[in-house]
Amino acid sequence: MTAERQALLEQLGFRFGINGPHAARTMMLDDLRLLLSHTPLQATRADYISAVVDANVLGKPTRKARELALRHMATLYALDSGNPIFRALRRLWPLDEAAQPLLALAVALARDPLLRGTQPFILGQVAGASVPREAMDAFLNATHPDRFSPASLKSFAQNVAGTWTAAGVLHGRVRKTRAVVQPYPETVTLLLFLGYLEGRTGQRLFSSDWTNLLGCSLDELEALATSASHRGLMVFMNAGGVQEVRFPGYLTFEEEQVRQEVSHVV
Repeated sequence: MTAERQALLEQLGFRFGINGPHAARTMMLDDLRLLLSHTPLQATRADYISAVVDANVLGKPTRKARELALRHMATLYALDSGNPIFRALRRLWPLDEAAQPLLALAVALARDPLLRGTQPFILGQVAGASVPREAMDAFLNATHPDRFSPASLKSFAQNVAGTWTAAGVLHGRVRKTRAVVQPYPETVTLLLFLGYLEGRTGQRLFSSDWTNLLGCSLDELEALATSASHRGLMVFMNAGGVQEVRFPGYLTFEEEQVRQEVSHVV
C-alpha cells in the first residue's frame, strides 16, 4: 500500500503501523457495551472521556485503570463522532445486540494492525478445526520475529484468541475450535461500508477481506444486503447482474471526496 493511499484511509478512520492494543488487551467487548449503553448516540469524545474517567461506568478500581482502559478503547474504536467508522458503528450498534460482537470485531480489525495481521491465520482454519494456542504462538512468532519476549508473545496470543472468541469466530474457553459465525444485516452493512471506504463499489464489495469474515456465499451476502436495504440501513439494488450499494447519510461531503480519492490510488 502506498503512503498516499494509507494517509487517505487514515482520514476515513483506519489505523496502520506496527502497534496496537492487542499487545495488551482484547477488543474489550464488555467494556464497549457498557460505555455505549451509558452514553447517548450524539455523545462527543469529551462525553466518552467523562463517562470512563469521571463517572467510571466501566467500574475500574483506580483512576489510572480508567485512563488506561480509555486509551485502549479510543485506539480500538476512536470514540469520536468525527470518525466515519465509529460513527457507523454507533449507528448500527443498538439495532440488534446479537450483531454487536461482529460489529466490534470489524472496527477493531480496521483500527488495530496487530489484530488485522491474524485474520489470514484465523480464517484459514476450517470450521470445526482445533486452533491450539501453540499454533497461534507459532504464527505470531513467524510474523513478528524477535519482537516479543516469550511472555509477551503468550499474552498477545491470548488476547487475539480472546477477541476472535468473543466475536464468535472461535469457540471454547481452553480448547479453541473454528466456529461458523452467524451474520446479521447490521454486520453485513458495516462490512460492506468498510469495503466502500476502501474505494470498492458494486460486485467488488462482496468479495473483500471484510465480507470474507462471514464465510457466506454470494447469494447469502446479497440476501443479507437486501434485508439491510429494506430496513433502511443502506441502499442495495441488484438488477440484471449489476449491483449498486450506497450508504446515504454515512459520510459528509468532504469524507465522500476522500473516499473517491482512495478509489483512484493504489
